[in-house]
Formats: sequence, C-alpha cells, structure tokens
Amino acid sequence: MPGESDEVSSASAPDASVRERWSELVDLINSARAAYYQAERPTIADDEYDQLFRELEEIERANPELASGESPTQTVGGERAEMFEPVNHLVRLYSLDNAFDEDELEAWFDRVDKALGAVPPLLCEVKIDGLAVDLVYRDGMLASAATRGDGITGEDITYNMRFIEAIPEKLTAKKPPKLVEIRGEVFLSTQRFEEVNEEQMAAGATPFANPRNAASGTIRQRMDKRWEELQSARAVDTDRGRARAERLERDYALASGRLAALGFTAHGVGAREGIDIGSQSEVYALLADLGIPVSSRMAVHSTRDEVREYIAYYAEHRHDVEHEIDGVVVKVDDFAAQSELGETSRAPRWAIAYKYPPEVVRTRLVDIAVNVGRTGRVTPFAVMEPVRVAGSTVSMATLHNQYEVQRKGVLIGDMVFLRKAGDVIPEVIGPVVEARTGNEHAFTMPTQCPECGTSLRPEREGDKDIRCPNTVGCPAQLRERLFHVASRGALDIEGLGYKAAVALLDCGVVTNMGDLFLIDADALLECPFFTRDPSKGETGRKLTENAKTMLANLEKAKTKPLWRMLVALSIRHVGPTAAQALARHFGSIEAIAKASAEELAAVDGVGQVIGEAVVEWFAEAWHREIIDKWQRGGVVLADAATSVETQDQTLAGSVIVITGSVPGFTRDEATAAAAARGAKVTGSVSSKTTCLVAGESAGSKLDKATSLGVPVVPAEAFEVLLEQGLEAVLKG
Repeated sequence: MPGESDEVSSASAPDASVRERWSELVDLINSARAAYYQAERPTIADDEYDQLFRELEEIERANPELASGESPTQTVGGERAEMFEPVNHLVRLYSLDNAFDEDELEAWFDRVDKALGAVPPLLCEVKIDGLAVDLVYRDGMLASAATRGDGITGEDITYNMRFIEAIPEKLTAKKPPKLVEIRGEVFLSTQRFEEVNEEQMAAGATPFANPRNAASGTIRQRMDKRWEELQSARAVDTDRGRARAERLERDYALASGRLAALGFTAHGVGAREGIDIGSQSEVYALLADLGIPVSSRMAVHSTRDEVREYIAYYAEHRHDVEHEIDGVVVKVDDFAAQSELGETSRAPRWAIAYKYPPEVVRTRLVDIAVNVGRTGRVTPFAVMEPVRVAGSTVSMATLHNQYEVQRKGVLIGDMVFLRKAGDVIPEVIGPVVEARTGNEHAFTMPTQCPECGTSLRPEREGDKDIRCPNTVGCPAQLRERLFHVASRGALDIEGLGYKAAVALLDCGVVTNMGDLFLIDADALLECPFFTRDPSKGETGRKLTENAKTMLANLEKAKTKPLWRMLVALSIRHVGPTAAQALARHFGSIEAIAKASAEELAAVDGVGQVIGEAVVEWFAEAWHREIIDKWQRGGVVLADAATSVETQDQTLAGSVIVITGSVPGFTRDEATAAAAARGAKVTGSVSSKTTCLVAGESAGSKLDKATSLGVPVVPAEAFEVLLEQGLEAVLKG
C-alpha cells in the first residue's frame, strides 16, 4: 500500500482478529472470482473487489506468514471451466495492477523511474471491458484460440472464434511469421449489447448484466455440438424431425450471428518466431499490417503530463467510444525495459490500469430484503425502482450487512445515490437527505432466518455478519450447497442448475447434498420437474432430456479429481488452490480427515487458517455422513497415484518450473506428479529455481533459465526426473 514500509516484522504471529479478517477476505475474494470468471454472475462491484484485495495485501504485508498459496494475492484471477478442452498458453497471461487516483498513478511512475533511472516512453490505450483471449497463428493460419483462464491454461474456443468476422483465419502477409501468439479483448459494441438484451427479453430469457458478460456468454457456446445436433436432426425425415431441425437452424443462426457481431482488438503478443520487434507500438503496427484489429486510440507519450492528459480526455469522452471502457492502460513501450522491470506472481510491473470512477444516478429505495447463502450468511440487499446506469437497467444492489446499512444511513423509501461500480455491479452510495418527505423508515435486520425461522447470530464474537446456524436443515443453505456442488468451480454437473436443485429438495428426492449420488431414474420419475407427458405411442410419464443429462453427468462426476470433490464439499476457505495442495499431499479423503490442523497447515499452499477449517468441518457428524453417502453412491474420493505417502521423494526440497507441453501429461498432471515427489512447482524462473522442465514452445522462461544458469530438463526426460531425480537426468 502507498506509504507502507517495505520492512515488516515477523517476530510475532498475527492475533486472532487479524487472522479472522484475513480468512474472511480470502473467502470473499475467491467467491467473487468464481462468480465473475466461471459463473459469469458477478456478485460484488469491481471497486469493492479492488478494496477487498487491497486490504488483503495490506494485512499480508504486515503479516507475511499469512500469504499462503491459497491467497488471491498469489494468483491470477479466473479458472478454466471443463465445458471446453484445456489449452496451455505458450507464454503466461497476467492480470494488471490498478491505480484509482493521481497519487497511485504517480507512485507507479516513481517506481518505474527508480528502477530504470528515468520514465521511458509510455504507450496509452483505452481499457476495453471485454473477454481476454489468446490467439495462436502458425505460418499465417489461425491454429488455436483460448480464453485467459488462470493465465497458464485456458478454454479451447477455436471453433467459435472462426465465426467472428473481426478475427481473420489467415494473416494478410505474403510471408507471415512462423509463429505469433496474439492477446486481445473480444467485446460487444454498446449498440449491439442493447440489441442482444432486447433479443434476450423478447425470448423470455434473462438479459445480460453488461457487455463483458454478453461477450463471454456468446463465446462460451458449444457451436460444434450445436452443428452436430443440427445435422443429426436434418437426417430425421419426419414431421417432428423437420420441425426440430427448423428450430435448431434458427437457434444456430442466432448464435452464429451473435458471434459474428463480436469485435476484437489486440493488445499484445506472447510467443513469436520470425518476428524482430523491440516495442509495444511496433507490435501494433505489425499486427495491423497482418490484418489484426488494433486500437486506433493508442498513443505513445514521453512525459507524465501527456499520459495524464490522455487519461483525462477519455474520462470525459468514454461514451464516445463504440464499446464500454472502464479506464486506460499505461505500458512501458520498450520491450527491453519491460524485461528489466519484470513481473510479480500475478501482474507485470511495467503496466498499470488507471480505473475511472463509476457513474452515479438517483433512484428510489423501495425496500431492503435479505438472502441466505450456503454458509448461512444473511445478507441485506436493496430493492429499488428500476433505473438505467452505465448501459443497463438496475433494480437491486447489495448492502453487505446491517452495519453497512447503518453506515450508509439509508432508510426504506429514500431517494438514494446509486453507482454501478466498475460498470458491473450496482452499489447504493447513500441517501439524498434533502429529498426526504418524512415517510421513510429504518431497516431492521431480522432476528430469525427468513427461510427456516432459526434465530440468527454471529458465528463468532465480534463478527459483523450474522448467520443462520441451522446448517443441517435451512432450505436456503441446502439449495445453495446443492447448487454449488454442480457449479463449474466444483464438479461441473451439466443439468443440475438452480431450478433443478430446488426441485430435488422440494420433491424429497434428496434431503441434502449427501443424497446426490444416490439418485436414480425411478426417483426422478416421482418429481414433475424432471418428467414430461408421454409422446404418441408411449405410456406413462417420461424423463426429460435435462433429467437424463443430469443423471449421465452425475455418473461422470463420481470420478472427478479429489481436489474438485473437496471444493464441492463447501469446506470454508478451501478453494481450488488449497484443495489441489491437499489432494496432492494426502491423496485421499480418509487421510485428510485423519490429519491434524498442524499437519494440514504444513502443506505448502494451505496454512493454519485453512487447516483449522478442514478439521472443524470433519468434526461435524453430518459432514461425515455426506462422505459416507457419496462413497456408497460410488464416488471415488482418492487420488492414490499422486499421494506423497505413496511416492518416493526423489524431488524433495527442489523448486521446479514447468513450461511448454510435456508428453503424456496435462499441465495439472505434470504439476501434481512433481509435487507428489516432493517438489515445489512455481510459475516463474528465478535464482532459486532448481530446474526448468522445458517442452515445445518454452519461450521466455527458457531464455531466463539459460541466462541464470538454471539446469534445463527436456520435457521428454520428465518421467526420468520423477523416478530418479535431477542428478540422474543431468548425468544422462
């Protein structure tokens, strides 16, 4: 944080209140990331997320022992979903650090100045509110396209990208480069976004929250499967078959039309061969010559004042741009200077995103209601007269907790200031006091759960949040936990959406998520939601296609990796990073359940807070019943092959970086295999790196390893490294 000392004392452990706040922030930020990147249903505002993230950084700055691998400060936001095949990026993609005012921008200028001896020429461009994608062209032809994902692995969207007119399948050059990896943003224009939402509402579907979500939702369609389904329907020469084919043709045309309308603007390159360029601005000139869209608003400036003028201009003219923007990105233009500045674990030091303040409107606060989440947390939210702000209509906004309602001083019936923070999630700023009529009244936080009637209380003394302690029987918590099991971040069970989760509970098919893998077709036939009327020639009600899909995917989910099972169990603080670390180290649910908090905390990437949370979870009898039911249902709760207890520790104490493709392994599998042998696998090469495992298209990491004298292990020798250790590889 600005003004904080770089020197921190670790002589004493953080007190309980600091640890509690740290764990709360980790929980909030990871949940927000999952909602934003995976579910495409953002739950908090961009600027609120940024404030939480900064508070977390400040706590970890003062208490570095808390900065475990589970902390969001150590990772790039986002995670690949399993709806698409994984694609390993040739060169890692990073997030950007943010500046929210002149002082923070000035601090970044000063850091660059200090590191380089002067502020070099800086490239400025508007920050597009879109979906980051990575395009790979080989010999001038589009070879692959992927989402950013976690920065290392994304989703394969190559098939869909071929519909986007803005992205050429072939580069316009007589002698194209052998390889070029292009990064950029896919977006919907403001006008097209309005049209898409009108189409959504006309079809009775939910409108998209913002252009980014519309672009993301459009990209994340399985157009290949739609085409296969259409071809199959065309082959059925009956009235019903022809009618189905006509419907599928309309759907396919609509989806392909939406894809074609997406725009694209490049903002950088990754891996490259046959290209000799020295700056970001030269990259843009080259890409333009190759037929790749680049921003016409890009400019290189040599002074701080010129950069400030650029930022001020687009702050005033942001709505003159054809697409949504939420700020300006400032980059060091020269590549050599970029390399000298380097990167952190999540963002380059040579770039900064200056974020514009959100827009503000006024509307009437009609009511304040509450909802109950899967952990029992009771959250108030504002119900407002619909109002248009930052390109969409808003009628609800979060209020976080009762203390926040009091702090803001809002009354039910107030005219309030509302901002759509970060142009994504609406937030009530406060009341327009002078507009009060005397008919307004204060909100009273309920004392009983609105779903089950249980008395509400804080989980621990001093907590701001109140929770419903009826974890076993509260309908809201049961619904949310059941829905979470099927979410993309957990077991990714197609067919088990929110409505299906509600129906399973309402019909008594399940009593909690423990029953999920005991469901069969006979049970679903007793629930109207999962059945349809018989067709001609059939007798009795039949399962819907969605019900069949759900059953098939429940069966597939039984063999998902152990770490996904851990995430699905809703153990507090256990997100994907901690779950993967626990699964690699212990290999089975039984081993994790038997471990002490200290043993769990000692695992790299876990820590004391998470270790204690895991022990607390397994101490509950009804939680253990869930595990028992899942096992009876055939769920595999072990990854024995990757448990450190079953592997020789040939790489104990080593620090390994893996880059490029490794024959016979996915990136996750290679990481797990090395970790199971005792290695710590990191994402960047440094003087502390024991060795670099380099596959095809190793890129800049190979160059850095060579310059630092770090041993390089060919990807073909990876299995020898695992079995016999580094010395055996080097001797061979």
